[in-house]
Amino acid sequence: MSEELKQEAAEVEVDPGGSLAPTLRANSALGDAIDEYEEQMVRKGFSENTIKAFANDLKILRTFMDSSAVLREIQTQHLEEFLEWMQSERGRPCKPKTLSRRITTLKVFFSWLHGAGAIGTDPAEPIVQQSVRTPLPVVLSAGEASKLLRVCQDWLWDLQKPDSRPYVLVSLLLQTGIKKSEAVKILLDDIERADTQQPAVFIRYEEERYAHKNRRIPLNSYILGPLDQYVEQYGPENFLFECTPRNLEYVLEEAGKRAGIRHVQVGFETLRWTSAVRDFRQGKKDEELRLKMGLSKVSWRETSSKIQRLAGQT
Repeated sequence: MSEELKQEAAEVEVDPGGSLAPTLRANSALGDAIDEYEEQMVRKGFSENTIKAFANDLKILRTFMDSSAVLREIQTQHLEEFLEWMQSERGRPCKPKTLSRRITTLKVFFSWLHGAGAIGTDPAEPIVQQSVRTPLPVVLSAGEASKLLRVCQDWLWDLQKPDSRPYVLVSLLLQTGIKKSEAVKILLDDIERADTQQPAVFIRYEEERYAHKNRRIPLNSYILGPLDQYVEQYGPENFLFECTPRNLEYVLEEAGKRAGIRHVQVGFETLRWTSAVRDFRQGKKDEELRLKMGLSKVSWRETSSKIQRLAGQT
């Protein structure tokens, strides 16, 4: 399950009541409850991927149990039979990650109904979540990160065809650990440089439910010179990077090749994890690092564990 989907699922569990339709009761049909839940996800502004994934999982549940099934009659045993059917009788066995997500869907959906008072007990609560341990991401060593920056710096001052964008992009990502979706939304005005010794970048989200992701991340002052050169060269008017996200991915890939990094394709995720591990090794406290990465406390649990393992600690 993606980080975004897991986080949104957790937010539903934390706030299960939402705007449940007053007509939904214990004697309501499962199909009506599922329809209302899907509308609830839309009202709360969940991402298209999350809505699609949860809706598909509940569609399978509706097929197994029938839309007319009465909510109060659904027991834990029925949900366990549903999970067994998906794994061994449906003809399309679930992969571990898919099964884990579908269990999460059941837990979130019935927790929402129970929290809002539509059902007296939560039949999904006793079901054991089958977590999937995803492989650790690959990060750059300190030497590789330094070499990557040096290559971008040489690119910056290349006598034949200088290009300032690789250095600005790589330096920004290594310093901040921001995601691709955040990098492409940075406005020129989001770069704070009134104090040239303590510049910073603001990461902003318009959606209220992502308010915890809004943050100010300090930058090293040495980025300001290359940043001025970049603005002069590319002439952005609103956004810092006025190109497609794929173009930025190409820049990172090419920088990685020039630096001779072969064991991993240099990209946004690689540099995000590299930045986090470096901060951890330099002694940044958990809460400070969580806020810098823009993660909820729920998402941070798994991320923190991975960072510690990547840093060679248990």
